[in-house]
Amino acid sequence: MATSFNEMPWPIQALIFLLLAVVLVLAGLYVPISPVASERIAVDNANAQLKPLEAEVQTLRVYEQRRVELQSQMDALQKQLATLQAIVPENRQVDQFIVMVQGAASGSGVAIRKIVTEPIVPHTYHSEMPFKLTADGPYFSMLDFFTRLGRLSRIINVGDMSLKEVKHGESGSQFHMAPGTTVTGDFTIMTFFTPPASEAPANPRGKPMAAR
Repeated sequence: MATSFNEMPWPIQALIFLLLAVVLVLAGLYVPISPVASERIAVDNANAQLKPLEAEVQTLRVYEQRRVELQSQMDALQKQLATLQAIVPENRQVDQFIVMVQGAASGSGVAIRKIVTEPIVPHTYHSEMPFKLTADGPYFSMLDFFTRLGRLSRIINVGDMSLKEVKHGESGSQFHMAPGTTVTGDFTIMTFFTPPASEAPANPRGKPMAAR
């Protein structure tokens, strides 16, 4: 004798509802025409497209880190270049150089009597710019003057030095020397600069160029 659904015990009814729900869920997931199956296929396709994009992003992150490292290196090189341009500038900067030398002399108590610009000597990558100087002062002040020249931002070489003792009371000196002056002398100071490419010498170490 058939028994209606309502007359069945409630545990059996619950089991039937559960089985029916499972069947509906499986039908929704795997029946091709169902909306759930379509959404599942779309999600699977999206995930399949996402994986290569994630791999590409990871690769780009490596390049981004490398870019940051290269930028840091470029900044450091720019600072080094600025320092080198201060030491060996791209132009002569004669006036600034003479002011620097005069400042070193004044700070040491040395009097510069004469500065004569010598011919510029071109080289392949730089040019030499020498000056003839005549100066006098106390002996230790002269030593301090040379020390101060070595501390300037420009590279300076001192050569062809000729110092002699100052004998006070002797006539013939064209300068009034301060008390305490013991030596006077002539010497050459040489600094350097890097001329622009348009002014690069065709025959380096050839004929000196006249300084302007």
